[in-house]
Amino acid sequence: MNYRSRSRNEIDIIAKDKGCLVFVEVKYRRDGRKGDPAEAVDAGKQSRIRRAACQYLYEHPQFQPFPCRFDVVAILGEEIRVISDAF
Repeated sequence: MNYRSRSRNEIDIIAKDKGCLVFVEVKYRRDGRKGDPAEAVDAGKQSRIRRAACQYLYEHPQFQPFPCRFDVVAILGEEIRVISDAF
């Protein structure tokens, strides 16, 4: 599911994987002219995702006991890479 916090920060996908709550950022680039899509998840974007995740956990306390992980799905043309525990 997609989640948007009150502060307008967004998480593309929130999922559970083997007892872990996973916050996923998806980045797409048609080609490499603007660089690798994973590079777009810079320190500022990571900070916004973390803040949104904290807000999500505050609003959904039933998930607070779960360990959390932040993944990035980088899509470049037809190539899809999943970077688990990216930050």
